[in-house]
Amino acid sequence: MDIQREIQSRWPPNISWNGGWVLIGLAALFGFIVLTSMFYQIPADSKGLVLRFGEKVREVGPGLHTKWPLGIEEVHAVPVQRQQKVEFGYRTEQAGVNTTYSDRNYKPESLMLTGDLNVVDVEWAVQYRIADPERYLFEVRDPRATFRYMSQATMREVVGDRTVNEVLTMGRTEVASKVKDKLQALCKDYQIGIRVEQINLQDITPPDPVKPSFNAVNEAQQKRSELINQAKTDYNKAIPAARGEAKRKIQKAEGYAIDRINRAQGDVARFENLYREYKKAPDVTRRRIYIETLGEVLPQVNDKWIIDEKATDIVPLLPLGDKGGLEQVGPNNSSSSSK
Repeated sequence: MDIQREIQSRWPPNISWNGGWVLIGLAALFGFIVLTSMFYQIPADSKGLVLRFGEKVREVGPGLHTKWPLGIEEVHAVPVQRQQKVEFGYRTEQAGVNTTYSDRNYKPESLMLTGDLNVVDVEWAVQYRIADPERYLFEVRDPRATFRYMSQATMREVVGDRTVNEVLTMGRTEVASKVKDKLQALCKDYQIGIRVEQINLQDITPPDPVKPSFNAVNEAQQKRSELINQAKTDYNKAIPAARGEAKRKIQKAEGYAIDRINRAQGDVARFENLYREYKKAPDVTRRRIYIETLGEVLPQVNDKWIIDEKATDIVPLLPLGDKGGLEQVGPNNSSSSSK
C-alpha cells in the first residue's frame, strides 16, 4: 500500500490524461490515412490498372473503387479513350478558335533530307490513342519519348525516299499515309500499346535561307505549267476544228462527185431515151427539140425580131444604130412580119 501511494503521489494526473489524447489522435490519423488510401477514382476517359506489390492483379473501369491501403496496392489511370497528340517542329501554345503556335528551338526535329539531297522543313503532328494500357505501362520504360523517336525516324525514312517536289506538292497525302502505316507496324513490333490514328502534315517548306530562291523556282514552274496548259487548250481547240473542216470538205467533195455522177447518168439516160424517140420519128423529134430550145433561149433575149426567111433588103430597116451599125429606124419605117 505504501508503494502504491508513493507512485500515485509522483505521477501527476494531468500527464496521464494528455498521453491518452495523443494516442487517440494518432489512432484517428492512422485510421484516416487507411480509409483515404483505400478509395480511388478513375476518370471517365481512362482505365485503371491495380498493382499489388508491383504485379498487376486487375483492371477497373471509370468510377469510384477500393484497394488495399498503405501502399499494398497502387493504381495507375491510363487515358485509353482520350486522343493524344505529339507535335514536331512546333508546339501549340494556346488552343482555341485562334490557335497560336510556336516553332522556337524546334527546327532540329523538323529539318530533314529528301531523296534528291535537298533539305525541307517538315512540321507534323501524330494523333494516337492508348490501345493496350498494360503494354503501354510495362513494355517500354518511357513510352511517350520512345513514340516520339519512332515518329521522327519513320518520317525521315519516308521523306528520304522521295524528291523535294513530291514532298512539297503532290506527295503530301502519300507521305502521311505511308508514315501512318509504317509507324503503326513499328508500334506493333515494339508492343508499345499505342494505336496511330492520324498523321497531320502541318507545314512543309524549304529552309528559311533558300525560301526566296525556292519561291522564284515555283513561280517559274507555275508559269511553265500555265503556258503548257494554254498551249494544250489552243491545240484542243484548233485540231478538232481543223479535222472537222477537213471532214466537211471531204464530205462536200464526195457529195459533189455523187451529184455529178448522178446528173451524168441522168443525162445519159435522157439522151438515150431521146435518141430512141428520135429514131422512131426524126422530123417530129427534130422540130420538138427546136421548139423546146427556142422556148429556153427566147425568154433571155430582150428584143425579138421574127423575119420571114424569104424577105430581102431588110437589113437597112433594122434598128442597129445602138449596136454600132446603121442609125436606128423608127418602128413606123421598119418592115417585119411575124408568125
